[in-house]
Amino acid sequence: MQKRFDVVVGIPSYNESKTIGYVTRMAGEGLARYFPDAASVIVNCDNNSMDGTRDAFLSAEVPDNIAKEYISTPEGIKGKGNNFYNLFQFCRNAEAKVTIVVDADLRSITPKWIKYLGHPIKKKSDFVVPLYSRHQFDATITNHLCYPLIFSLARVDIRQPIGGDFAFSSRLREHWLEQEWTEMTRQYGIDIFMSLNAVFGGFKICESGLGNKVHNASSPKLGKMFEEVVYTLFSTILRYRYLWLDAPLTEKSPDIYQPERAINRYGLEKLMEPQDLSIDIIELKKQCRDEYEKYKHLIKQYLSPYTYNRINYMFEMDNYDMDTMIWSQIVYRFLFLFDGASEETKREIIDALKPLYFARSITFDYTTFRYSVNFAGKEIKNQSRAFLSQKPYLMGLYLTRREICGIYNGK
Repeated sequence: MQKRFDVVVGIPSYNESKTIGYVTRMAGEGLARYFPDAASVIVNCDNNSMDGTRDAFLSAEVPDNIAKEYISTPEGIKGKGNNFYNLFQFCRNAEAKVTIVVDADLRSITPKWIKYLGHPIKKKSDFVVPLYSRHQFDATITNHLCYPLIFSLARVDIRQPIGGDFAFSSRLREHWLEQEWTEMTRQYGIDIFMSLNAVFGGFKICESGLGNKVHNASSPKLGKMFEEVVYTLFSTILRYRYLWLDAPLTEKSPDIYQPERAINRYGLEKLMEPQDLSIDIIELKKQCRDEYEKYKHLIKQYLSPYTYNRINYMFEMDNYDMDTMIWSQIVYRFLFLFDGASEETKREIIDALKPLYFARSITFDYTTFRYSVNFAGKEIKNQSRAFLSQKPYLMGLYLTRREICGIYNGK
């Protein structure tokens, strides 16, 4: 019979032997200091890593009253979402009241992160999302897709919906386990799956200031991560379409460019400077052009003639100018086409979006590389407001579909 624990810290991992020991030590110190009277455990949910992650975790020193458990998916079974599923099942069996999750590659975690993430759950929040300073070249899927869509359609300002460091209540954990878990959810789609189901499920959400996030940051990704996150993002938003499709832009707030649902803030008020990053813009442009040529036929198929001609001209010049207005309309059009499409078409839509997302990232990098991080952050917020201002365009697409279907059905 599994032992009961009040507080669980989960560390999902795959080949993170170099950093997981440090993360485990910081988590152990945080549990001992900020949850002194709780039965606590640190759980490494692993993907059968072959680099010594298990040994690095189990050998990490933590206070004597903090337990450690190692759980792995079977050989050949990968996916961050599978690690989370194992964590949720462990927490259910342990009857955990508070669960905190931190990335295994963190180099900026301190014991206070455990307090800042976990204490709001004790104060009856259901979901704690991170707030940290990040370089504008980091988290490009968040900046250009996840954040603006949640801001505009869910009408809530969650700056890091796929940040990787969370805390949640047992009530929300059970809600997640009751949802449909697709193959994408079991991979990199898990973070946005968690955030969107918490938002649309009406759970109490708050942000917690953690400082900065120093980790194994990366440039824009065109591979599995992009496909799995965007597929889950589109699918989950559309599953809750009834909550936002017929909703007016606003009836409550005098400022239509602000979210309607406010969330509380905990943790640090002032965030330190972010992790410094550099990018190889020449290599990014080469990858972008290669992807465009690969999926050019799909882009032409799914965009309007005007938009396609403008995009094609941009690629021919090799001068990227994907402004926020055209970017928001492209994303909305692809989201609309995704709705009700066949599985094959859905995959094509995501493939067609890849080089356009890359072009948007390069455009943003061109625009902001001389900016201060704070000002670049304001530009990301302005992009989300642009998405909100273009919501009538998405509504118009659905209205046209309804009218055509109505005429077709003789209504």
